[in-house]
Amino acid sequence: MDDPYPSLIGLVELDTISTSYLVINIVLFVLLLVASALVSGSEVAYFSLSHQDLKELQEEDSKSSKLVIKLVEIPQKLLSTILILNNLINISIVTLTTFFTWSLFGSSSSGILVVVFQTIGVTFTLVFIGEIVPKVYANTARVKFSKVMAKALHFFSIIVSPLSTVLIAMSNIIERKIEKKGYALSVDELHQALEITSEDTSVEEKDILKGIVNFGTLSVKQVMRSRMEITAVDTEMDFHELMDKINKSGFSRIPVFHETIDNIQGILYIKDLLYHIDKGEDFEWQSLIRNGFFVPENKKVDALLTDFKTKRVHMAIVVDEYGGTSGLVTLEDLIEEIIGEINDEFDDIEDVIFKKIDNQTYIFEGKVSLNDFCRKLDLDIQLFDEVKGDSESLGGLLLEINSNLPKNGTKIRYKDFEFTILAVDTRRIKKVRIKIIEEKKENTDTP
Repeated sequence: MDDPYPSLIGLVELDTISTSYLVINIVLFVLLLVASALVSGSEVAYFSLSHQDLKELQEEDSKSSKLVIKLVEIPQKLLSTILILNNLINISIVTLTTFFTWSLFGSSSSGILVVVFQTIGVTFTLVFIGEIVPKVYANTARVKFSKVMAKALHFFSIIVSPLSTVLIAMSNIIERKIEKKGYALSVDELHQALEITSEDTSVEEKDILKGIVNFGTLSVKQVMRSRMEITAVDTEMDFHELMDKINKSGFSRIPVFHETIDNIQGILYIKDLLYHIDKGEDFEWQSLIRNGFFVPENKKVDALLTDFKTKRVHMAIVVDEYGGTSGLVTLEDLIEEIIGEINDEFDDIEDVIFKKIDNQTYIFEGKVSLNDFCRKLDLDIQLFDEVKGDSESLGGLLLEINSNLPKNGTKIRYKDFEFTILAVDTRRIKKVRIKIIEEKKENTDTP
């Protein structure tokens, strides 16, 4: 029967293999393995260089440092060069060892079995010595490793330039198609990514990152202060009444309305009154009112932040679909969505809307927004989307769940939460106790 592998066997018969042939194959194998390790380590070394590392390299006056900077400036070309070299070297190792094994054992069934085991051994060697070890070392000595490999990578980047150019062009085409498709990570996926960030990241830093992720998903209605919490003054007030209201409020900007709060005339800046504090009660302070900035409830907070920056204002009046006043939002409210609560010397240490009893029990005011409620308890802000309806406060959520205004002491259960109404008036829920219920696992062990 004809030999099915005439080109791979019979190159060197088992009884005619010389010592020089063995030595040459072993030396080639070792050199290729070292080259594979160096190229694999280069990928980690170059792409883990920090801004500080690059700054130090720029300050050095050496050829290797300049080559490192030059290579890093075109990351796509550098990566394609490394990948091309790594694959060529690994293919060469597999081809060399396969020919060598067939030369020793021939194409018999036992020889093929040896080749299979040889392939497994070569794969393990490549992964361990050619990938894991050099990458671990390169990660700890990235600057030194990068400088050592700079000349070689620069030389081969020129050699494989035609092939790397084709690869870069193909990757750009794929990248453009992905961008057109509009692929994006969901908020939940980003949250999961943040949870597995390195241990060096503090809880405060993670909270800020989560705030940034959530920021673009929030609407003005979710972060505003409701109309019930707005401190505003009527245009009919005399100057002395106005000053008394301002002294009690402590705010630097106050909305001004005519007859009803749904008819906001503008914003009064307290700094504009500093030149007139000695005036009498007949002083026409209304002339100091500045134009108000009005925004709809469904406007996204990231767009509002841009408006605040371009228009150079710090406060906006939120209006509903009928043009009535729905609430008020300030620049501080937006910043707090990212970095958390901001308290100054006039604020209480503990927020009055929130009190922790123990790890499972809390007391909130009914007016607290659902967004703040979820943030305080580190909950998913979309947890209550199915039942909240149009409400954006804790009290509104409970009214949606209960369908009517509950009485004091009423307990409302939803998922793992037990809400107990502590205070309620004829129109709204004022205070609620929240208990997080941990489901007990049934003991299935038999006695």
